[in-house]
Amino acid sequence: MVKQQSPELHTATTQAKAARFLDEQIRQELTTRVSPAVLDFVEQMVGMAEPLGVLFYGSGLRGGIQADTLLDFYVIVRKQSDWPRSRLACLANALLPPNVEYHELTVEGQPLRAKVAILTLAQFRRLTGFSALDTTVWARFSQPVRLVWQRDAAAAQTLRRCVMRATLTAARWTAFLGPEKGSREDFWNALYRQTYQTELRVEKAGRGAGIVASYQERYRDLLLPCWQVAALPYEVVGEEVRPLISSAQKFREEQAWQIRRRLGRPLNILRLMKAAYTFTGGARYAAWKIERHSGIKVPLTPFAEKHPLLAAPPLVWRLWRKGAFKRS
Repeated sequence: MVKQQSPELHTATTQAKAARFLDEQIRQELTTRVSPAVLDFVEQMVGMAEPLGVLFYGSGLRGGIQADTLLDFYVIVRKQSDWPRSRLACLANALLPPNVEYHELTVEGQPLRAKVAILTLAQFRRLTGFSALDTTVWARFSQPVRLVWQRDAAAAQTLRRCVMRATLTAARWTAFLGPEKGSREDFWNALYRQTYQTELRVEKAGRGAGIVASYQERYRDLLLPCWQVAALPYEVVGEEVRPLISSAQKFREEQAWQIRRRLGRPLNILRLMKAAYTFTGGARYAAWKIERHSGIKVPLTPFAEKHPLLAAPPLVWRLWRKGAFKRS
């Protein structure tokens, strides 16, 4: 028997019901317990600062903490000065968000490392919206995420709405970038394949599909309620779904995506250039990555910590002498 969902069923009542479902799903996801070591790390990292919240995502969340795990956090602040850093860093974050920092702390006698991005709430709201030209933030927060630190209940609710907004944005794009019809996973896989191609990232082929496969039930459950909230009509035929959008609308949004695709890599290159001057802890991060991949320990002098660009040429020479660049 063919089960169909007609456009007329996207009433205010069904949209409100779907929105409540999504809000509860995101709330449960954000509040799911994580390793106590992660919470201890975040408490140390936040210290006396006053962010609205800290969100935990990425491979450390999916795969657990291993010896070489690099944790991924986003710190959301009300204003730039709420997170301790230089005025230059605050200005750079205002102009081209986010700034990224490297933190290395000891938890229960073991070193833990993290890459930490900082956004203001206004930036977070803008970058999770459907009109955002930069795809990186909403793509990340359409994936599983945990709220591991919050200022108060009001801040937690505000951040939950932003994460829900990111999920809705991603789901809307699945309808325009996905197949004409397919399984719900097919639409998410098509989306992440496109977002990974847009970013300047070195990832194994099928990385997006691996994320969807790890949370298959989650992605199956989220797609159609998101389409309902977004007033995207669709039909269900057996195990397959088909968004009921016109060829003209699909073409228009595909053209809009091409703008995002052309902008994606230049934006990421600009961020890398900015990071050379604003990446707090960048020298320690680079030293750790070098040791992790080559086995060669890099001693860090105070000068190298403060001036990583100036210290880089002699470091590269020493690594070359030690064979770090030889193919195995």
